[in-house]
Amino acid sequence: MIDVLPNIEVSTNDNPQVAIIWMHGLGADGNDFVPFVNELNLSGLPGIRFIFPHANTMPVTINGGYTMRAWYDIVHTDLGRQEDEKGLRASQLQVEALIEREKSRGIPASRIILGGFSQGCAMTLQTGLRYKEKLGGLLCLSGYVPLADKVAAERNPANQDTPIFLVHGRLDQVIPIARATASRDLLQNLGYQVEWHDYYMQHSVCPEEVNDISGWLHKVLK
Repeated sequence: MIDVLPNIEVSTNDNPQVAIIWMHGLGADGNDFVPFVNELNLSGLPGIRFIFPHANTMPVTINGGYTMRAWYDIVHTDLGRQEDEKGLRASQLQVEALIEREKSRGIPASRIILGGFSQGCAMTLQTGLRYKEKLGGLLCLSGYVPLADKVAAERNPANQDTPIFLVHGRLDQVIPIARATASRDLLQNLGYQVEWHDYYMQHSVCPEEVNDISGWLHKVLK
């Protein structure tokens, strides 16, 4: 049995009916997006429990082997080369354990949204496309589809119709937008429902994006 990762919880009321598991980027931790909850327009939505897990620490090759919180190792600046498949799959199991815990607390998979920024976005897609039950949605910020050549064979049909929100900065120098558009095209070619936005920003979050996230949540949680 996999231990549930340490995490921060923020609930919008005392009886949440929805869970959003939101994963941070490389070198950050669960605190990174906690303030984001107050920036979202959640009026009229059911109660939401936000879960912000802390990834384990590991040496990250691209950062000189420095130990930091990471969902998987980054070996090369070209993110499609030498992917850390072992790390990705190990973290996938940890994200699945978080989903199972929310189900045990009474929230069905169909009301659980996976989300994340950068590496957290990659983990959202790594896990969500393969998960055995239909999820409520995949909220994907400034990231990409990892192990892209394996998705077609490994994806689970349970999430074929799960809404995907995929956004990226046009000035992103950490994950070039070409990687994100390639991920978008891959998903669309496999028949997924992708809502795509790009913004005049770097590897970050902007106010227009916050508004679009709020709008998407109102659509998928109506």
